[in-house]
Amino acid sequence: MRHPAPRVHLSPSGPRVSVIIPAMNEARNLPWLARRMPAGLHEIVLVDGRSVDDTVAVARSLWPGLRVLTQTRRGKGNALACGFHAATGDLIVMIDADGSMDPGEIPYFVAALEAGADYVKGSRFVAGAGSTDITRLRATGNRALNLLTNWSHGSRYTDLCYGYNAFWRRILPVLGLDDGQAADSADSAESNRKRWGDGFEIETLINIRAHVARLRIAEIASFESSRLHGRSNLNATSDGLRVLRTIAVEYRAARRRGSASRANRGRAATTTAAPAAVAATFAAPSTPLPVPVPIPVQPSTDAVPVRRPEGERSLSNSTAQAGGSPA
Repeated sequence: MRHPAPRVHLSPSGPRVSVIIPAMNEARNLPWLARRMPAGLHEIVLVDGRSVDDTVAVARSLWPGLRVLTQTRRGKGNALACGFHAATGDLIVMIDADGSMDPGEIPYFVAALEAGADYVKGSRFVAGAGSTDITRLRATGNRALNLLTNWSHGSRYTDLCYGYNAFWRRILPVLGLDDGQAADSADSAESNRKRWGDGFEIETLINIRAHVARLRIAEIASFESSRLHGRSNLNATSDGLRVLRTIAVEYRAARRRGSASRANRGRAATTTAAPAAVAATFAAPSTPLPVPVPIPVQPSTDAVPVRRPEGERSLSNSTAQAGGSPA
């Protein structure tokens, strides 16, 4: 059963929104996605994973002005990184092409970003959310990985491995994603290689780095349906192990950065009388990440989804309201 969100369009006066769709052999699913896509988007970027069906041709027929990229290597993570770096909008929304995520929810992600969040996570496990796709095995694994991440990193996520997320394009450097080089796709051996972050661990990688960077994070309710056609490329065991490795690697990296930061502060404290050139070594960056106004938050156990207006209308800055829990 599909649970489409109430139809809401984006305001032309709002921020420019880029939607990134990684797709491999999803030609049969794209028409439903196109019917649910809200009006008022700045651009749609489809990143093709070397499909052998009519994915690209169908996508071009559905969305005039569509931008199509071919990913440089293999894996969903690489496809998303390619799309992120090519985006030209103010906001970036990542959504799957299989029909499991409703594009009608995009305006509510945008509303939460406009309300002050840097990064907005869709969650299947807060009030008003749900899933008809996740299996008992995957739900158990997701819960265990979620608890491990929250314990090790001090975050408060409710849904670690869900890939319906959105963020301001300005935070892209913080995520540190490798989109590859043109030479990667030209070299058949390199294009078939899957590097760190190129697989389904991409959602976990983004979530952890957003938290470690102390971005303002909001979760909103999202409903996940079963994919419409075709089979998923997700492997619960192998991809679960990649996620587990991601948590461990990012934990060690965060600890190393924390130790280096403490050491730098210690050295800076002993050089108060040092020349300006030495003192500048320990100064704050000249262009820090912009910090928007805080958004109202509630405890994660009582997360409230973004208010969803009824009927066909636009969502503007003045009507955007967000809720949820900080991660």
